Amino acid sequence: MVPFKHLPAPSLPLVILVSFVLSLNLSLLFPFLSFASVMAEPSSPSNHSAGTTDQSSPETMASVLYDHYERYREPALQHRRFKHRDIVPLIHQRAAVESVSLSREGVSPEGRAIYRLKTGNGPIQVLLWSQMHGDEPTATMALFDLFRFLAASDEYDDLREEILSKLTIHAIPMLNPDGAERYQRRTAFGVDMNRDALQLQSPGSQILKRIRDETSADFGFNLHDQSIRYSAGMTPKSTIIAFLAPAFDEETSINPVRLRSMKLIAQLDEMLQEFIPGHVATFSDTFEPRAFGDNMQKWGTSTILVESGGMIGDPEKQYIRKLNFLLLLESFVSIARSDYESYTVEQYESIPPNVLRLHSAIFRGVTLPWKQHEFQLDLAVNRSEINTNGATAFYERGVVSEIGDLSTFAGFEEIEATGLRVKSGKVYPDTFATHKDLEQVDVMELLRVGYTAVRVEELPEGVWTRFPLNILGPEAMQPAGPVLRRAANLVFYRDGVPAYAVVNGFVVDLAASEPAVGNALIYR
Repeated sequence: MVPFKHLPAPSLPLVILVSFVLSLNLSLLFPFLSFASVMAEPSSPSNHSAGTTDQSSPETMASVLYDHYERYREPALQHRRFKHRDIVPLIHQRAAVESVSLSREGVSPEGRAIYRLKTGNGPIQVLLWSQMHGDEPTATMALFDLFRFLAASDEYDDLREEILSKLTIHAIPMLNPDGAERYQRRTAFGVDMNRDALQLQSPGSQILKRIRDETSADFGFNLHDQSIRYSAGMTPKSTIIAFLAPAFDEETSINPVRLRSMKLIAQLDEMLQEFIPGHVATFSDTFEPRAFGDNMQKWGTSTILVESGGMIGDPEKQYIRKLNFLLLLESFVSIARSDYESYTVEQYESIPPNVLRLHSAIFRGVTLPWKQHEFQLDLAVNRSEINTNGATAFYERGVVSEIGDLSTFAGFEEIEATGLRVKSGKVYPDTFATHKDLEQVDVMELLRVGYTAVRVEELPEGVWTRFPLNILGPEAMQPAGPVLRRAANLVFYRDGVPAYAVVNGFVVDLAASEPAVGNALIYR
């Protein structure tokens, strides 16, 4: 008999929708849940005063602007899957300010305009470019925030005057608009633009090289996003911001151009420790002869690679956007004042390395039955984003990502599973007529007896569902089992009683009152 709820309650789709919104995860792959021991929560720095406007040091300036950031945040950008058509009006709004000029530098292979915004009249030339990779949009949002700040008038006017009188700032907000349209890394015709600095096969690459040569840029900011699966060194802390002073030769030599990059990054790391302590890392400086960062350094532009990673509770990377705003503004002040000169290579080299070692969840010490054997091991699951609705939205798909000794890896969610036995999730034996009939099902009751899927005669449209169990058609099978790269639909038993379930890679503590499943899948 189907377990039903006994008391009137809000309809299950509404409850699930709220749960889905609250638990929706990052992406670029955003497969993590809210575990503060693993990742930092967004919080105000401890040593600031909202009423202080002393701008005598970059540290104090960053702390105060932390509190005042919302004044300058571009409200039209609320999520990271915006398109070229969304930012073109914003570009023209920024260019309507007298101190900002706009130039149409060319078009993408599909005919989308590539723009440059320019402000300031100082002798130091600073070039920033974002979304060279179409699915890496965090800094693009921050650039619009930054131009709003630079065009404003308030108690920071002296700071603006200092920046704009010493720097000329050139920004290309979206270098790969065709990739952004698809929310993909590469161009529409398949080229990785960040491996196109020599052949210049992409129009965007040609534009970037030409602007660098025309400006003889003194500093360059190569703005990217990276996988959220990186940690800051061998710690469980995710890399929220990664930097790199790219090498310009195989020997990773340090000349005055690269030295400036290293010193500035050392200062930015010091600043960010106030906001995200332990979550800053440096990317590998292995020389890549085709990459723009490496070649910019070779061409004489002190280049700072910024990679925005993942942070718990920030699925749309709005807090990391704020950090980008702060670090770029900090950079402008430092360059204008030459503050970075007081930092050292040793400080840069002390920043922990970026290590690809995080999984969505790891069950530690679980018992895996296999044929006549039993093995005690670690089991990890990962979730990945799948584009939908013209790449304006996504759903997630979870798989078993690793099995064995995972002592050198960490999970966004860590479950001590000693004494637990893992088995495949089961399919509820009765068939429902339509998915509407699922509204009265007590999902937690089904999960607590080991079911991770239900069968429906008349399936809903699409390939995913906000209902927190997988939905199967009349003849469909649920992929399940603790097998590498198989769909992660599992149940973990303690003394024969389910303690945890995993539905499409989402972990459900069966002692909880609601299942925190972002989405399940529909199998036809």
